[in-house]
Amino acid sequence: MSAFHKIIATVKSALERAPRAAPAHAPIPGVIVPIAHDARRAELISQFARELEAVGGAFLGVYSPDEIRARTVALARAIGARTAAIGAGVTLDTAAVARALEQAGVAVIQPGASGDAERASYRERVAGCDFGIVEADAAIASTGTLAVVGSAASPNSLTLLPPANLIMVSADRMRPDLAAAVAAIGAETFTSKRVALITGPSRTADIEKMIVLGVHGPKQLYALAIWPNEV
Repeated sequence: MSAFHKIIATVKSALERAPRAAPAHAPIPGVIVPIAHDARRAELISQFARELEAVGGAFLGVYSPDEIRARTVALARAIGARTAAIGAGVTLDTAAVARALEQAGVAVIQPGASGDAERASYRERVAGCDFGIVEADAAIASTGTLAVVGSAASPNSLTLLPPANLIMVSADRMRPDLAAAVAAIGAETFTSKRVALITGPSRTADIEKMIVLGVHGPKQLYALAIWPNEV
């Protein structure tokens, strides 16, 4: 180590050990004002929307549970979907969404198979459909990521096989970062079930180092937030 570097190291150590006096103009600590619950919800949703759209996803907005049916039907019409696969909801009655789609002329595929042959047939139908619809178990605002826990009633194939996805998430399940999302879902869930962390449409640069969408999953990803009805 040169003499110059030794001097710098000595000064750095002295500064780290020295007590730091508060400046004379420092404000006196006061009471911390809590952020209102609705304001925190809105803040996380806004951040999530920005991050999602930065990676190529589309944020459709915030809707009440009663508005979800009409918004889903409108999106299906906009993308020209004739078939849709939908999983069971986490907080939402997705059966009502399925009925609305059917009334709009969209053929709906729902899970329910129990045997291996039935599950294989279901996956084939999901792979051939136009639109996959699921409700996420959590969303991560800092990265625009959606966490979807796979189950028999909402299999992972819904977020992997259709070319377009709509993923809904309750505003109360927005989390600031990955650590908070893992804590909310539960570490044991991550070890016992398949949890998909989805950040934007599927993309890869394996083909001639050029970004290509839709190779390993949906080419289009839409998301919306569900604002719970106040009790």
